[in-house]
Amino acid sequence: MTVADIDELRGRSDVLGIDALLSAEERATRDRVRAFVDEHIRPNIADWFASAHFPVEISREFGRLGVLGMHLKGYGCPGRSAVEYGLAALELEAGDSGLRTFVSVQGSLAMSSIHRWGSEEQKQQWLPGMAAGEIIGSFGLTEPTAGSDPSSMKTYARRDGDDWILTGAKRWIGLAPIAQLTVVWAQTDDGIRGFIVPTDSPGYEAITLEPKLSMRASIQAELHFDDIRLPASAMLPGAKGLRGPFSALNEARYGIIWGVLGAARDSYEAALRYSLERTQFDKPIAGFQLTQQKLVDMVLEIQKGALLALHTGRLKDAGTLDPVQISVGKLNNTREAIKIAREARTILGGNGVLIEHSPIRHAANLESVRTYEGTDEVHTLILGQHLTGIGAFR
Repeated sequence: MTVADIDELRGRSDVLGIDALLSAEERATRDRVRAFVDEHIRPNIADWFASAHFPVEISREFGRLGVLGMHLKGYGCPGRSAVEYGLAALELEAGDSGLRTFVSVQGSLAMSSIHRWGSEEQKQQWLPGMAAGEIIGSFGLTEPTAGSDPSSMKTYARRDGDDWILTGAKRWIGLAPIAQLTVVWAQTDDGIRGFIVPTDSPGYEAITLEPKLSMRASIQAELHFDDIRLPASAMLPGAKGLRGPFSALNEARYGIIWGVLGAARDSYEAALRYSLERTQFDKPIAGFQLTQQKLVDMVLEIQKGALLALHTGRLKDAGTLDPVQISVGKLNNTREAIKIAREARTILGGNGVLIEHSPIRHAANLESVRTYEGTDEVHTLILGQHLTGIGAFR
């Protein structure tokens, strides 16, 4: 099937004309990232996924593409709109969730923490290199025994003269084995504080978590901090309490609202192309009622999810987005994307379990996306508390 054919089918799937709601600049950003994915990711992702390989060199390519810290202003950051960042996340995840996650960990978690809460010296020191992809950052919040409840973290930083001594562990920390710095959140006598920890610090250990059946073209690790000595200048001066890490989590959750739509769209398009080319009982399987119902159901959810993402993005650009609205998008779009990837796989039949076909890869990746940055259960309880006024976390 030619590129023109694919574009024509994609146009048909925009039943509500959502493309017309985007500005010319937003469409240009989307198309630029889509072209990058088509050229650099699609030809390689099946092999990267199969071999559990993350192409570290893509970091600088992402920097040149302008998607690292995309929504941040100054310090070499692109300074694009929330909607443009969302569209970029969608196109990247149409290639692979793990590669979109790299952009999220780097930009929405590590860079956002430094940009919002760091000192001027910290911003100047780290952000330009991170925006260019020359410096890789990670974000250490989750612990082996503290996932959904970060307030119970055990990692601790104590004062020792003018220095800090960091002890503890973190788990499921993206990019840590290849990063030059990790933003680590730790308990102190003065509450939870954030620290920029160079990964070559004595006492810092990153253990890659493998083998994984999800997010295989990505890297996650368990971190151990054995009395790491940090100068006073390592602390993020503006962040105190959980407000610091939660502000970064909300940035990442926002990107997920868009990103998972890319995985859903790519799964749908793979199923549509296959159904038009696969002949059974003397006609393409796209001509059978059950197949058409599956395709229609997928498009309905993708279109509704796109409207939700776009509305959320417009609110974010206007400065009026509430965190509970982010929970709506993360919960709904991730949940529906998993259903779409699984249903798309059924249209491919037995061939759908081969790694060359994207729906089963997306379905596996989305299990991780569904879990990180707040599980379904956490976002359900956030919304439940909003609706009833009663917290159900404890």
